Amino acid sequence: MIDYDSYGPETILQVYDARTGMRGFTVIDNTTLGPGKGGIRLAPNVTLEEVSRLARAMTWKNALAGIPFGGAKSGIIADPNKIDKTSFVRIFARLAKPMIPGKYVAGPDMNTTEKEMDAIAEEIGTPKAATGKSLEKGGLPHELGSTGFGVAKSTLTALELMKIKPENASVAIEGFGNVGTFTAQFLVEAGAKVVAVSDSKGTIYDEKGLKIEKLEEIKKEKGTVTAYASQTSRVLPSSNLFTLPTTVLIPGARPDVITDANKNEVKAKLIVEAANIPISPSIENELWKKKIFIVPDFVANAGGVISSYVEFVGGTKEEMFKLVEEKVVDNTRLVLEKAIETDNNPRKIALELAARIISEKYESKN
Repeated sequence: MIDYDSYGPETILQVYDARTGMRGFTVIDNTTLGPGKGGIRLAPNVTLEEVSRLARAMTWKNALAGIPFGGAKSGIIADPNKIDKTSFVRIFARLAKPMIPGKYVAGPDMNTTEKEMDAIAEEIGTPKAATGKSLEKGGLPHELGSTGFGVAKSTLTALELMKIKPENASVAIEGFGNVGTFTAQFLVEAGAKVVAVSDSKGTIYDEKGLKIEKLEEIKKEKGTVTAYASQTSRVLPSSNLFTLPTTVLIPGARPDVITDANKNEVKAKLIVEAANIPISPSIENELWKKKIFIVPDFVANAGGVISSYVEFVGGTKEEMFKLVEEKVVDNTRLVLEKAIETDNNPRKIALELAARIISEKYESKN
């Protein structure tokens, strides 16, 4: 069931290729600020409803980041291990071509990379069809770590407001792909201790701290973080990550991971949402009332779309990192300070700020 309101969604495009069985959809939520921007999620269980929720998150994210993009998202229903991803994404782009890039600008997301973004730009015939392209194609690929860099900066800003020094903070991170890896790297560089990381196979937990470079090597060689071993490490189920006694919890993979089933077991003092919609608004509110600080997804993980904007206008890697730090730090501080001042949960504050930006732009155009 897709919810419609005064912001959108404006357009829902569903496409199907009978020859290959490629089935996909794009939800363009709101284009008041510019063309809808959002990645292409490729998974066997991705749904139109999930993509619609993610498109709305992109509407808020782009507005709060102060960049001229609207909100959108795409999904392709397929098992990435059983198809030629590039071929499927090309077909999707061909069928969605009337929308690209005037109404929709693609980007990488779950199971799509710079390789697929290069293919979209080639298929559509313009580099502006997609961001997150390879450096060779004039892109700023997400493999540079823009989202993880922003999540780390958001985390450090929140810890500063909580008067917790990075060296006194323990961190648990869900997911060890592009976002989780760079988040861990940047937090460890700042002095924090990453004690737990999970993937689909389980959680590796070491309260003395994980060696991130070693963990990256193990993940690359063995395909899972659970192959990591030290004298003090333990392998736990993936779901245990969310209830470990850490200072910081960073959900960084799938939606709806903190639910009614585990919300009362959360022990972290700070939750920084690297993934989109990892917690429902009602449960976020309950956690906030328990004095658990929360940085909402579209505040914390805006680094990727800020990078996309810099690429879209032809900026450099250095300009990208500077802008990501500036915007993510400022917005994290603004939202949390207002939340503390008014005793309203941070999502409510962030949504009000983003909605005001869109409303003011809409009124100025009409």
